Amino acid sequence: MDGGRRLLRPVETQAARAAAAGSRGRGRPASAPTAPVLPILEPSPRRGRRPSSRSSVAVPLDRRLPRGIGTWLLGAFYGAVGIAGLAMGDQVAAFRTHHGEIHHALARLVGLGIDRVVISGIAELKEGEVLRAAGIDPRQSMPFVDIAEMQQRIEALPLVKQASVRKLYPNEITITLTEREPFALWQNQGDVFVVAADGTVIDTMQDERFVNLPFVVGEGANRRVGDLLKLRAAAGPLGSRISAATLVGGRRWNLRLDNGLVVALPEDGAIDAVRRLGDLEKSERILEKDIIQVDLRQPDRMTLRLTEEAVAARAEAAKKRPKPTGGEV
Repeated sequence: MDGGRRLLRPVETQAARAAAAGSRGRGRPASAPTAPVLPILEPSPRRGRRPSSRSSVAVPLDRRLPRGIGTWLLGAFYGAVGIAGLAMGDQVAAFRTHHGEIHHALARLVGLGIDRVVISGIAELKEGEVLRAAGIDPRQSMPFVDIAEMQQRIEALPLVKQASVRKLYPNEITITLTEREPFALWQNQGDVFVVAADGTVIDTMQDERFVNLPFVVGEGANRRVGDLLKLRAAAGPLGSRISAATLVGGRRWNLRLDNGLVVALPEDGAIDAVRRLGDLEKSERILEKDIIQVDLRQPDRMTLRLTEEAVAARAEAAKKRPKPTGGEV
């Protein structure tokens, strides 16, 4: 095709075409030389143009995407591909075991993991106990932890009276506690409980941390723990040796000392009776005697009950005493 959109075709002369045809018919190659091939210019067919009554107008369109959307879309694409690969390869369970739920892992990936937990207000509890109750796990993330549920779990601890949980983005959770103060141990019907100062049961006794608390026994004794503290204070130095108190009939106390001695107190005037016992210990060293009970229920006298060994020793000593002669009056 030349510059005028015309086709160039090779054309042979009529004589040359006849000679070639004759030679093909005879099956022999043509011996006569062929005429030179000359190009003939022919006009090429042209498609007609659709007439237009007006010229075309190009309207520019703003197809630009928001800044940074490409990066997010690319990240989402690769994330989706990765998740699909994990699911297809049966790796989701293993991923959750090591990295937690996928939404937690993605949140940690952008810097919203739980890196710090601040606990305030603890006295008897330990940090580990609070963390376990709250259910905080390093595989979790800030946006997806439920602080209301966490607070309920912490307040379910018997020693916790009230709890407050807050998120401080990007990486911190604060827990503020108000503990119930263990005040005494209360034994009732064979079970031992830790109780607060007002007698409220905190929990069953399962921790050696509370073994040195005042110990009360009997129905309703948990609500009268304050009486025991007053009795111990009135006894002076002897008060530290009072290991337990039993409420008898809901009216009066029997004290038990650390050597097993039982002191029966009156319903009225128990403070004065304990003071008498303290004075007696100072003057007579009564706790060193072979006695198992001191009865102070009568304000004007004291009754002592000896141990079996002391009773036997006294009986043996009485046998060895010389008997009076007949001439003696």
